[in-house]
Amino acid sequence: MTRVNAKEVHVMAYGRTFVIEEYRLKWLSRIVYSSQFELFIAFIILVNAVCLALLTMPDISQEIKSTLNQLDFYCLYIYLGELVLRILSYGTKPWRFFKQGWNIFDFVIIVFSFGFFSGQSIILRLLRVFRLIRIFRFLPEVRVLTSSVVKSLPPLMSVGVLIFLALFIYGMAGVYLFGEKLAESWGSITQAMTSLFILLTLENFPIYLEEAVAISPWALPFFLSYIFIVVFTVLNVLIGIVLNAMDEARQESKGRQKKLRDLNQIVNELDNIVADGRVTDEEFVKLRKKIGEMEGILKSQNKDSIN
Repeated sequence: MTRVNAKEVHVMAYGRTFVIEEYRLKWLSRIVYSSQFELFIAFIILVNAVCLALLTMPDISQEIKSTLNQLDFYCLYIYLGELVLRILSYGTKPWRFFKQGWNIFDFVIIVFSFGFFSGQSIILRLLRVFRLIRIFRFLPEVRVLTSSVVKSLPPLMSVGVLIFLALFIYGMAGVYLFGEKLAESWGSITQAMTSLFILLTLENFPIYLEEAVAISPWALPFFLSYIFIVVFTVLNVLIGIVLNAMDEARQESKGRQKKLRDLNQIVNELDNIVADGRVTDEEFVKLRKKIGEMEGILKSQNKDSIN
């Protein structure tokens, strides 16, 4: 969907409305951000995923394997064509393409998929898989999730430091309590912290507890306090941070959707005002008011970037 207003062109892509700057090629920008183009690229990504999945099958014939490899290369060339079109759409300032995170990711993955790692077949296979991550650009809900992860990183880092300190303290205590007789699990600080890290998932907890109880009377309070303080409390704090960030990201997404609905409503009202080709003084005042509201919405969306 595209709207032109005097000097500005607005396109709706990835569930949001963006302003296409004056230096960009308007007609090409409309193409690369159109729903049809997005669906086509998403379809190619899904086809590529099926090809890569079938190539992992051990019993496929050499002929089918060759066909799948050809399809994979065709998909890669389509990705390259999309990349070139998107760069060209930036017109006289193609370097601005690299100001967006997803654009840099697409460029690196696609360019290096053409074999710059000579002889590194494993890296090339991994790059094939990473190309499929580009499907996230077309999934609004995934965009909300990734936004929530980014928002939760600072508090998660703080809680991560807290968990590391707790593992270190409990690890030192475990070395002193059980290290002499259970050297394999508690013989050093690294082995003890590894054991405690495994216990974060409660894996093999009965085995660790049974071995330690047979050695020291402090084993029961040691493990119970670790489970309740570190495993239950701290990890639940981690979950709470992520859920809170997800709620914030959802609220922002709802706000963008509301602005988009308001913008579409204003555009429809403007169309109705000028539909008869005549504008009365009363309609002119209303027209200026609606244009002011539209400019306010668009300015608030300028911080959003085109991926």
